[in-house]
Amino acid sequence: MASKTRLEKDSLGTQKIPREAYFGIQSARAFENFAISAWKAHPNYLKSIVLIKKAAAKVNTNLKCLSGRKGKIIERVCNEILKGKFSEEFKLDVFQAGAGTSQNMNVNEVIANRANEILGYQKGTYAFIHPNDDVNCSQSTNDVIPTAIRLATLQGIKDFLPILQKLIDSLAKKEREFKKIIKSGRTHLQDATPLFLGQEFSGYTQILRNHHRKIKEASRELWLIGLGGTAVGTGMNSPPLYRKKVAKLLSALSGFPLKPAPNFFEAMQSLGPFCHVSSCAKNLALDLIKISNDLRLLASGPRTGLAEIELPARQAGSSIMPGKLNPVIGEMLSMVCFFVCGLDHSVGLSSQAGHLELNVMLPLLGFALPWTFTLLQNALEAFDSFCIQGIRAHKEKCRFYAENSVAVATVLAPLLGYAKTAEIVKKAIETGESIRKILLAEKIFSAKAIEKLFDLSHLTKPNL
Repeated sequence: MASKTRLEKDSLGTQKIPREAYFGIQSARAFENFAISAWKAHPNYLKSIVLIKKAAAKVNTNLKCLSGRKGKIIERVCNEILKGKFSEEFKLDVFQAGAGTSQNMNVNEVIANRANEILGYQKGTYAFIHPNDDVNCSQSTNDVIPTAIRLATLQGIKDFLPILQKLIDSLAKKEREFKKIIKSGRTHLQDATPLFLGQEFSGYTQILRNHHRKIKEASRELWLIGLGGTAVGTGMNSPPLYRKKVAKLLSALSGFPLKPAPNFFEAMQSLGPFCHVSSCAKNLALDLIKISNDLRLLASGPRTGLAEIELPARQAGSSIMPGKLNPVIGEMLSMVCFFVCGLDHSVGLSSQAGHLELNVMLPLLGFALPWTFTLLQNALEAFDSFCIQGIRAHKEKCRFYAENSVAVATVLAPLLGYAKTAEIVKKAIETGESIRKILLAEKIFSAKAIEKLFDLSHLTKPNL
């Protein structure tokens, strides 16, 4: 009976590998060492590593570092993986050896074993294609992994920005829909001067427009890649023309305008560009939490809250209170944003943890950054479709609060002075009477003047 395992050897000794597996001994050791979270690499991250292997094989062939036969078979296998084959072979935990050596070798071994299989050789023999000598030719983990994270993050941003723009468009539509609905403003969660509900939503729209621009601008820093720096930035064991040629080809394959970094030592040592992009995502998350909180406050009720707006009902809100409906989509968005903020903190800690020629915390970024934009993309798609688009305004409730707010007395301050106006407000609060009634009872203004002064629409713009 044929053995179900094969034996592979490295500098540490021998290891049994499942006979049909495409991964090799370095992958097997990593699977054993790093059974930590059951979280696997983001698909865009794996795709990016394979794309780098494909570009490197072609350039190495052109520069006579690989034979044409070897280069073509490596490219062929890369194309198979890019189409979704052998995904079960890439099961390495995201918490792994520093720099991403295990991740890089996992890809190298799968490509090598599949290439040898196509050529009729047994897996694990590496008789024609070797994972280090051929698949990893002119490369190091230290330049492959940062480049892959850049590509994966760029792809994540490319997929995310249209979803963010769609949300911006939906908010702008609500802004127009609510442009004539007067309501009370609130600061410190207390009554403030009136505004239109549309004006309130215009703030949300502009906030997100600003974040769209900032994320797009920050992503451009990721176009500069250190591929070709090999181990420490010098480019040792790669041909002189490799850097420019591999950046040009990888740019064509990925669709991003990649260029060699001006300084390969900086590109290998610093995680600054990653921190910038991550920080932009975190800042967006913070404002999304604020917007989610606002909408949940405005929709609080339905009988004992503000109830100025109504959010779409998506599911039953309680296991004990029949008929209860909760703002579940906004709650979900906030939780996703909390997680994104945590990922950003991890990126920041990783950045300061680098030493000398390399930052070994790269695997954490390979998880954090691609998932940051995937999570935000999925959450905002749901937030837009299941919440924003279906918001309804309670026009009469909004007007009621606006007309009964003591903050409308602010319009009197330029006429009566701050101190006198404060006395009127205090009396209104103590008696429960409206500002209008007090002004009329004390004959401070005529009924006609009061009506003109408290035309609420005039209080939503410069009016002095």
